[in-house]
Amino acid sequence: MTLPRVDVLVPVLGRPHRVLPTLESIRATAPDAHVLFIPDPDDEAELNALRRAGAAFSAHAGGYAAKINYGVRITHAPTIFLGADDLEWHPGWLEACLEHVDDGAQVVGVNDLCTRRVRRGEHATHFLITRRYATERTIDGSPGPLFEGYDHSCVDDELVATARRRGVLVIDSAIVVEHHHAINGRAPDDETYRKGRARLEQDRDLFIARSHLWM
Repeated sequence: MTLPRVDVLVPVLGRPHRVLPTLESIRATAPDAHVLFIPDPDDEAELNALRRAGAAFSAHAGGYAAKINYGVRITHAPTIFLGADDLEWHPGWLEACLEHVDDGAQVVGVNDLCTRRVRRGEHATHFLITRRYATERTIDGSPGPLFEGYDHSCVDDELVATARRRGVLVIDSAIVVEHHHAINGRAPDDETYRKGRARLEQDRDLFIARSHLWM
């Protein structure tokens, strides 16, 4: 059996209306990708939407990092895109990411067109990573590739800081995977966003406390 070039992991929570747009966006721009949605086991509305769409999914409880780490463990493609259900994949994203992988990058950050530091090419919130990188532990030796101590925020900050410290990061602002988020007016505010904001300060404090690990 021929493996797909990329596994696109999509943690989902409470947004059944986003299943079809997310699936269609990935299929239109990377038709050979394997897309795996990762819902909560008790999110019946999401589970039903996934079944109606004929989408591949595997339920797993936990936050964004826990869902991604679970998805990494049960997939097999040589590269993995760390996605979400509020993204729009623009044409050419996969080919451009794979060019960087061919040049030696193991973590490729894309442009979400959302926050200022991302648009300036200083940061990324979503990534294509190699399977090799995915098998590495976090910077403090925890199971990875993402540190699961954050509730939601700062997962991307730690991934960037760690990959930069290891010398395997490329951030390419020409690769667009657009973030349709409430903060940029591209999506309505909802309970999922509100839950993330509720723990924002706690996540930031944890990131600051861990920052000595990659300094």
